[in-house]
Amino acid sequence: MDSKNNADTKLKTVKAAWDKAPAGAKKDAAFKHYSAAEKAHKAKNEKECMTELAAAEKALH
Repeated sequence: MDSKNNADTKLKTVKAAWDKAPAGAKKDAAFKHYSAAEKAHKAKNEKECMTELAAAEKALH
């Protein structure tokens, strides 16, 4: 599996977790990272995308 597919899958996974999270500071912080990950993904910067997705996951916990 190439990094693009990894990023696509991870984006979907993190988005699903974000959707289920209760409103609040953690969700807001995660959204900032998720948005940055989407931008990085569109710019084909997969490393940055994965870094931001990891930060979004961490913010949700």
